[in-house]
Amino acid sequence: MSNVDNDMPVMGMGLHWDDVTLGQRFQTLGRTITEADITLFVGITGMVEEMFTNLEYIKSESRIGARPVPGSLVFCISEGLLMQSTMQRTGMAFLECDLRILKPTVAGDTIHVECEVVEARATSKPGRGLLRTMNRVVNQRGEIVATYNPMRMVKGRDAHATG
Repeated sequence: MSNVDNDMPVMGMGLHWDDVTLGQRFQTLGRTITEADITLFVGITGMVEEMFTNLEYIKSESRIGARPVPGSLVFCISEGLLMQSTMQRTGMAFLECDLRILKPTVAGDTIHVECEVVEARATSKPGRGLLRTMNRVVNQRGEIVATYNPMRMVKGRDAHATG
C-alpha cells in the first residue's frame, strides 16, 4: 500500500518548458565551496595540477593568493544548485552551452546562480520542449565569476498525458 496522496502537491518539482516566460528571472540558494570540495573534485577527475594540490606552491607562485577552485567545479556546483530547484522530474537532457570563466573563485567563496529564460519552445515530439537560460554565477562579493547558457530538453506540462 502506498502513502502517496495524489491530491497533495509535491514541493521542489522542476520547471516545465511551457510554464516559463521569456525574460523570467530567478536565483538559486548559495553554496560555499570548501577545501574538501576541491580536494575531492581534483582527486576524482585526475586534475592534479599543482595549482590545485600543492599549498606551498600556491603560497609562493600563485597570483591569486589562495587555493583556486577549478572552473569546471564552479560549473558543476552551479549545475547542482540548479538541479535542486529547477529540474527535479522535469529535466530530460543537457544539450549544449557556452561556458566562460570570468574571475577566479577560491576556497571559501560562496556562489549562487542567477538565471534568465531566453528561449522556450516545443520540440517535434509531444510532451517536451527546449529551454535555454542565461546563467550568471555570482560570488558573495556580487562579482560574476562565470556565465553559461545551457540548452536543455525539458518535459512539458502535458508530459504525463502523452507518456
